[in-house]
Amino acid sequence: MNGSPQWIWELDGWIVLAGILCAVAAAIPGNFLVLRRMSMLGDAISHAILPGLAAAFLISGSRSSLTMFAGAVIVGVLTALFTEWIRGFGEVDEGASMGVVFTTLFAVGLVMIVQAADYVDLDPSCVLYGAIERTPLDTVAIAGLNIPRVVVMLATVAMINLLFVIVFYKELKICSFDASLATASGFHSQLMHYLLMVLVAVTAVASFESVGNILVVAMFVVPPSAARLLTDRLDRMILLSILIASAAAVLGHLSAITVPTWFGYGSASTSGMIALTSGVLFLTAALFAPQQGVIIRLLRQQRLSLRILSEDLIALLYRMEERPTSRRPDLVTLRSVLLSGDWITALLMRRHRQRGLVQSNNGVFRLTEAGRQLGTELVRSHRLWEQYLVSEAGVPADRIHDQAERLEHFTGRDLRDRLNQETATPHTDPHGSPIPSE
Repeated sequence: MNGSPQWIWELDGWIVLAGILCAVAAAIPGNFLVLRRMSMLGDAISHAILPGLAAAFLISGSRSSLTMFAGAVIVGVLTALFTEWIRGFGEVDEGASMGVVFTTLFAVGLVMIVQAADYVDLDPSCVLYGAIERTPLDTVAIAGLNIPRVVVMLATVAMINLLFVIVFYKELKICSFDASLATASGFHSQLMHYLLMVLVAVTAVASFESVGNILVVAMFVVPPSAARLLTDRLDRMILLSILIASAAAVLGHLSAITVPTWFGYGSASTSGMIALTSGVLFLTAALFAPQQGVIIRLLRQQRLSLRILSEDLIALLYRMEERPTSRRPDLVTLRSVLLSGDWITALLMRRHRQRGLVQSNNGVFRLTEAGRQLGTELVRSHRLWEQYLVSEAGVPADRIHDQAERLEHFTGRDLRDRLNQETATPHTDPHGSPIPSE
């Protein structure tokens, strides 16, 4: 795939399918790693399997897939066991125990790989970055069809992971959110934990040949994390993580064979571009997720700020009409009192006129009947809160205004009635200002 960017189904089709199966196989158990706050365990296992691979090479003298798979799975499972043992024996947090295990085993694995490479023609770059581009070259005959061996292996692992989640969905769900409740309900939470770790180890090993030791971590963490930003339901999270992982695989390979040509290069590493695309999809979710997206939250906060300023303008006009002064209720006065911007104040007052809340005569604003009703509700809420804070909460009268100012914008009729009852139906607030009737 280092030549022409033209799409060739016999090659690119199998590469994309392998990428999808690898990403999906990792994303399925990755959901529970994210929910359990154990995302880095996939990182630990994917690094720690190196000594298992090197040991398999040194013992067998060949790169047999079965031998490699067995050695890596054994070390991967031992990584999970050692992590749990160190956490319990040493009374350290899980992150520290993971760090101890995977850095130690990874260092041992690097030394062994260098030694093994001298005898069995092991390419360290393949260990780190994978060789998904070579997927179509190693095939097995199934029902008369030559299917890439990696595709068969990843499809098997993905199916096992999916079946495991379907069969033990309830147990995994309870154990992920409350292990104590799971134990009290009769589920062996520790057993589910180790079964999940076995799946993670097997998936890491199966994905190893496709995306390498390092980049498989992205498949465990990024799609589930992006899905978590998009929903609060576990079933939807799993489905979204599968879709995101599949999209990352497809878009990653397309980017690998097209984007470099824009800059005069042949192509890029497909596994690297899959991981990069996963990151881009996560960033998109982080920015635009309906509930937790950064931009959406900023827009929601800005909308709330505009609503509060809009109501403050109505409340200020009500107070100025309640106690007439020499100050004219025009834009200059409103801006100076509320410390608001010129254009935003003018825009909000224009909206109030369009909604029939205020009327203007030579630049001087007055409330209409509808505006006065809204002003009555806001001022009543404010003064009832002030009375409640003093009489029930014991807050000094000189410190209640700002708190009441914030609360008045979130006070409806039912809450005003409760405040009125709790404060024995007061007629004035602590400052002596009359509390308007409902």
